Amino acid sequence: MEDFSRALSALNVLSAMITPAVLISACGTLVFSTSTRLARIVDRVRELSRAIEELSKTESVDFPDERRAEMDRQLAIQTRRSRLIQNALTAFYLSLSLFVGATVAVGFVSVFKSSGWVPNILGMIGTVILFYGCVMLIAETRLALRSVNSEMEFTLMLRNKYQERRAATEKQADNL
Repeated sequence: MEDFSRALSALNVLSAMITPAVLISACGTLVFSTSTRLARIVDRVRELSRAIEELSKTESVDFPDERRAEMDRQLAIQTRRSRLIQNALTAFYLSLSLFVGATVAVGFVSVFKSSGWVPNILGMIGTVILFYGCVMLIAETRLALRSVNSEMEFTLMLRNKYQERRAATEKQADNL
């Protein structure tokens, strides 16, 4: 009977370690995808930087004021996005650490038979911080969509300006 009790106790310990392990895996996936999002922001900022530099060098660009204003809007959005991503990544890494700590604490509790509340507290705090990181990603996604919408509106506005210019040029040509 004592062997059965020990085996059951060992299984309980392993079972208790599975939940944090699943959450550790979730954090890893979120860290990876969030890092990819950060890399996309960095790429976009570099692209905007090159465009700003090109705009500064070229004097024969159409609608320079509108282009500068749009680039300024885009840089402001990318700055906010990067801050949200940074907060999300920090939250995910902190959650990851807490879940690893909870797993280790489960092992210690099973060996030393004391402080059984520690893994629960670590797991709960880790879960709350994980939730916060997810909320930051939701906010960042909304900003990313705002950025795309702004670019589409800008592109459509440029198209309209070019069409107006073309129509005015054709009208002048017809009048001659």
